[in-house]
Amino acid sequence: MMTDTHSSTSSLRIVREPQVYLVGRQTVDDSEIARFLADNGTNWTTDTEVGAEKLAEVGGRLCYMSFGKGRKTNQEFLSHIVEVGHGSVLEHAVWNFIVTDVSRSLTHELIRHRAGFGYSQLSQRYVNESDSPFIEPDCIAEDPKAHAIWLEAIEAARRGYDGLVAQLESKFDHVENKTLRRKLARQAARSVLPNATETRIFVTANARALRHFLELRGSIDAEDEIRKLALRMLEILHAESPNLFGDMKIVTREDGTRVVSTDHHKI
Repeated sequence: MMTDTHSSTSSLRIVREPQVYLVGRQTVDDSEIARFLADNGTNWTTDTEVGAEKLAEVGGRLCYMSFGKGRKTNQEFLSHIVEVGHGSVLEHAVWNFIVTDVSRSLTHELIRHRAGFGYSQLSQRYVNESDSPFIEPDCIAEDPKAHAIWLEAIEAARRGYDGLVAQLESKFDHVENKTLRRKLARQAARSVLPNATETRIFVTANARALRHFLELRGSIDAEDEIRKLALRMLEILHAESPNLFGDMKIVTREDGTRVVSTDHHKI
């Protein structure tokens, strides 16, 4: 389990580990599934209590009308789906996450994952960034000289932001609406904030899209910060849905780097 790491320098908060909150999962209307089965003269039960796994199995069995036939357990059925690459079935399984303590650099990469994902991100136009944390890359934090250079740049950006907000709120003092006045100041002042500025993002994604994200961003070729996020999300999904993500392993390389590994690519 990753732990959150914060440090403070002259009231500047530095963050180095992402936080992930699983805030939503699917529920199943078993009565409607039973009505469908009865209308089609068949019976079926499954051994999973995970809504996403159950719905993915229903979708897959519907393709072949194999209810009550063939592979008996949910794990057997979904493992076969993954092995043969029938990825569309996995699109019926959906989760909702809140991700915090990540940088704007990370979310610029994250939102490139469009198919199967939905996002709602913190707005710098409305939210005051005067006390926001900053995300420091590990390779900088581990090097005292690099850390000093980085810290100087971050503190200068913070001072610039605070100064611009104060100046622009004064410039727009003729605007009667206080919320609008603040928005006008903050939306311009944010131009000096670095990519290291912490942000929060609400993420909705289906299992197929998540598997692609985890494989791509959990690899050794991924940027360090987003790899941390992929590993944390996979840890959560291992516990949440082992039948859909159990084949995706977290392995430690000889250099100590943790990465995602799977034999089933681009499902």
